[in-house]
Amino acid sequence: MMWVWILTGLILVVLALLVAGSIRLDAPRSVSPDEGIDDIEVARGYDKISRWPQFRLLRKLIIAELRRSRPQGTLVDIGCGPGYLIVDILKAFPQLSVIGVDIAEEMLQWAAGNLSGPAFSKRISFRQGDIHELPFENGSVDFVVSTLSMHHWSEPSKALNEIHRVLKPEKRFLLFDLRRDSPQLFYWIMRVAQTFVLPAAIRRINEPTGSALSSYTYPELKQILSRTPFKEWNIKQGLFWSFVTGEKTS
Repeated sequence: MMWVWILTGLILVVLALLVAGSIRLDAPRSVSPDEGIDDIEVARGYDKISRWPQFRLLRKLIIAELRRSRPQGTLVDIGCGPGYLIVDILKAFPQLSVIGVDIAEEMLQWAAGNLSGPAFSKRISFRQGDIHELPFENGSVDFVVSTLSMHHWSEPSKALNEIHRVLKPEKRFLLFDLRRDSPQLFYWIMRVAQTFVLPAAIRRINEPTGSALSSYTYPELKQILSRTPFKEWNIKQGLFWSFVTGEKTS
């Protein structure tokens, strides 16, 4: 009977999704384009998708993790993009001053526009800069955050050395990024979204699939961190993401 075939088909689909959700991708790292955006259409595309509910949920996840470290003083957001995480940080931590840093002037322009209101103007500033050569003096920063950027860094250990340099003693950093060994179902969903939903400029640079395939696994993160001056660090992984936290002890 027809309903039997329909039910059988639904069961097979559910089973396939369960299998895809439990099997993680095992693939070598594929390097994405270097960090930086030199196309205003790409900047506009990132600004658009950053307002979507799924990205708002990711920012809530990041804020929840950030609360565990209780940041104070001056926080630097490296690779700040269009600035929506900065908005959430300023709301969640009214005692903080925030400096947004991005290598792309186009993104800084979007971020400055998104935070141009009087509510935050006295607590926020922006600087153009490269993670491998940060525009800060030694020991001048109280906290460093960077989200969905680490996979773009051409020399991640050198970048972490820079973070160590600019942090004050006993101050911390928080990194958030995708993990390459995510469930295969996650990649299926990304590819569907990339093909049919995302702005054309984002599809053109093979995002977000390119970022996921160039992100790091747990062993790779450990190896990167072992080549830095940080002695106290921790890696915490979720379904398709990784948090890396650490403290400058000297």
